[in-house]
Amino acid sequence: MIPTYRTALIVGAGPGLGAALARRFAKEGLQVGVCARDVARLSALATETRGVAFAADVGDPFAVSALFDAVDAELGPPDVVVFNPSARLRGPFVELAGEDVRCAVVTTALGGFHVAQEAARRMVPKGHGAILFTGASASVKGYARSAPFAMGKFALRGLAQSLARELHPQGIHVGHFVIDGAIRAASRPEPGDRPDSHLDPAAIAEAYWQFLSQDRSAWSWEVELRPWVETF
Repeated sequence: MIPTYRTALIVGAGPGLGAALARRFAKEGLQVGVCARDVARLSALATETRGVAFAADVGDPFAVSALFDAVDAELGPPDVVVFNPSARLRGPFVELAGEDVRCAVVTTALGGFHVAQEAARRMVPKGHGAILFTGASASVKGYARSAPFAMGKFALRGLAQSLARELHPQGIHVGHFVIDGAIRAASRPEPGDRPDSHLDPAAIAEAYWQFLSQDRSAWSWEVELRPWVETF
């Protein structure tokens, strides 16, 4: 059985993947909510997708609870929730400040917990919904001078895997997406001799929609996406 979705909430929406997801979901007729810390930068996207923009800090559980209450009131309880936020902190390991690392992991991993918990509280009683997490190469590979990002992304992947095992049998489709490569952006031009070497955000969004369209007799829990020239 392929489920029907009506309302999507994209947490951590920006001009790249978040915007592409909003457009793809709106194309399918879903009501769309987009969320970021700075709600002003979402106004054009909300207008384009006939959606609603919300502000929240995912590291604050009270802010996340208030976000979902606001979405409930404006759009109705979301049956698709996407978690995109992450915090990149780089540097030699011995020079990293503990408080900066804590903040980075709170955003990337604990924020995913807060958002997923609020989503699950609404979906489980109905036996219907989808919770999607955006991962990265760092979800499965810890790079040098990037320990905090690996910590957060490894934790987020573990959360997604645990939730898939718990919630799939309850009708909630949980997915983790390993985005293994750079996402195309105006500020990040592709090398002229390597066409399509960056992931197209619209193509990523299409993969998310295909995931949501899976028959429940053959659900995935993780999808890995990389450009055709990206090394494994």
